[in-house]
Amino acid sequence: MHILCVHNIFIFGPNSDHMRPENTIDFHIKYTWQNITKMYNAIAAQFGGSMAVGYILLNIDQENGTPSTALGPKMGMEATSLSRILKSMEEKGLIERKPNPEDGRGVFICLTPFGLEKRDDARDAVLTFNNRIYSELSEAELQTFFKVTNTVNQLIDNKEIYTETHEANH
Repeated sequence: MHILCVHNIFIFGPNSDHMRPENTIDFHIKYTWQNITKMYNAIAAQFGGSMAVGYILLNIDQENGTPSTALGPKMGMEATSLSRILKSMEEKGLIERKPNPEDGRGVFICLTPFGLEKRDDARDAVLTFNNRIYSELSEAELQTFFKVTNTVNQLIDNKEIYTETHEANH
């Protein structure tokens, strides 16, 4: 299958109708994620943070801390971006680094009491958002949404979208 993009109009195959970006799945995923990011950043700014900081706070084990090497892959962040944010979080007193008792080279990222407080703020924001969305959708609509997003992720993770077999059939 060949795709040509001209002036934000996607043309699929030689005889296809025009497909506008707003008629594509990826457009809606990206647009929705951008809105969610903007919303969370606006809320986090009220607390002197960002969505990325809140996300990190939510992904650190509250009791034992989390190995620094596990945070990046867990959250899908590049090491350089994560390092920069962790340094800023440490300077603000949200986290502290503790040596790994089993491996002197490793470091655990641990929440400080202030970090635990801000984690609760981040958790409340996520719960408020999710509860509001859940209140607007039926159980069937939610299940359909989760099925669609899981299918998209599975196809991408399994590299099943751009395959020679699939392209030959379309």
